[in-house]
Amino acid sequence: MNATRARRSDPKPARHIDTKLFVLDTNVLMHDPTSLFRFEEHDIYLPMITLEELDDHKKGMTEVARNARQASRFLDEIVSSDEGNIEKGIALASFGSKDASGRLFLQTHPINRDIPHSLASAKADNQILAVALDLQHESPGRQVVLVSKDINMRIKARAIGVAAEDYFNDKVLEDTDLLYTGMRELPEDFWAKHGKDVESWQDHNRTLYKIKGPLCGSFLTNEFVYQEPGKETEKPFYAIVVGQEAKTATLKTLRDYTHQKNNVWGITARNREQNFALNVLMDPDIDFVTLLGQAGTGKTLLTLAAGLMQTLEHKLYSEIIMTRVTVPVGEDIGFLPGTEEEKMTPWMGALEDNLDVLMKTDDEAGDWGRAATADLIRSRIKVKSLNFMRGRTFLNKFLIIDEAQNLTPKQMKTLITRAGPGTKVVCLGNIAQIDTPYLTEGSSGLTYVVDHFKGWAHSGHVTLQRGERSRLADHAAEVL
Repeated sequence: MNATRARRSDPKPARHIDTKLFVLDTNVLMHDPTSLFRFEEHDIYLPMITLEELDDHKKGMTEVARNARQASRFLDEIVSSDEGNIEKGIALASFGSKDASGRLFLQTHPINRDIPHSLASAKADNQILAVALDLQHESPGRQVVLVSKDINMRIKARAIGVAAEDYFNDKVLEDTDLLYTGMRELPEDFWAKHGKDVESWQDHNRTLYKIKGPLCGSFLTNEFVYQEPGKETEKPFYAIVVGQEAKTATLKTLRDYTHQKNNVWGITARNREQNFALNVLMDPDIDFVTLLGQAGTGKTLLTLAAGLMQTLEHKLYSEIIMTRVTVPVGEDIGFLPGTEEEKMTPWMGALEDNLDVLMKTDDEAGDWGRAATADLIRSRIKVKSLNFMRGRTFLNKFLIIDEAQNLTPKQMKTLITRAGPGTKVVCLGNIAQIDTPYLTEGSSGLTYVVDHFKGWAHSGHVTLQRGERSRLADHAAEVL
């Protein structure tokens, strides 16, 4: 008698109809060990082959191995608490989860139903499919759903008549079009509705406005607001929200980084979004910055320029640390020789390209001047691997995390919590170019931090929209 049959003696038979039975694929647990507690009132069923696969993947220092070990620890805690009720199901509500009120079932008996002969019975995925098919046959009044991150697994499940779903609980947003952009355009009649009782004053050559009105309640701290020239305004209005309450908001005008007099290491902003980005990158009160945008929008160049200016000129930071996920776009070329920094060099082509731009000096400086500038810059920039970040604490550093879209939320948390006093963290990425398996635009660690940090007084975000590489690159981005 298998676990599902044993449940027919359950005193609450209505539960069979009202709640679903989710069969978890191993990759769900290895992607998110807390998925055991994410199915609310519904029940979870784990085939024995899932435990075998967890055991096979638990060795190593990879994120998958760590997640496999954490999932095994959760299961050990759950099973040890109530060994006598494994066949009847172990209640998950007793493990501190507010959302999980369902039960966990483990496969304790062989199944009585075979999968189609076209599927190899020795393969682990197909054994999980066989368990789901058997549970569906034994519980005709209840919906049995296979949950897997594997697309082909879900296709095979539907082909043999088993309902299948992706694991969505890790997604921050269902639609990335709703992702916070860090800016908003003010309506044309904004000042007519909100400008009646405006208070304004000067502070360090910046004008501050305290305004009242219904729209003020929706503003977020450090959100950029703008209004292009129109009927009501002759000049563009660019400001940042520095204070917000129920129906009042305080706006502060921006420093104009499009003007040469405000250049950052010789770089000026070429468009509105780049101007916004430089305002948060150069603000010492903002500890965490996220910049999103497609290739060529200037994310890395602006960040490096701001980092060099604040490290070498303003002396706010002792050095710049740059890191990124080492996910190859094509075939892996194998192990790389050398030290940690030498191994990371092939992955830092973007760094080298942008340093070539930033290290250009006046022709009057000559070869000696250019060489001295290059040595000074390179002495303050360190390239580090993500693999060795755990346990470190960065003091007074300017930390740049490139290609952050390939990080999971857990990896992102590990990196950001390394920041010590006086450290600024800048995350760069394009969520349309995710190369990591099982990560999507909605579940990326970059999407996760953008959504969770919005509105914090010491964080800023800008989505860069306009490419500034060349007319060829801009046209290719549109038509290809």
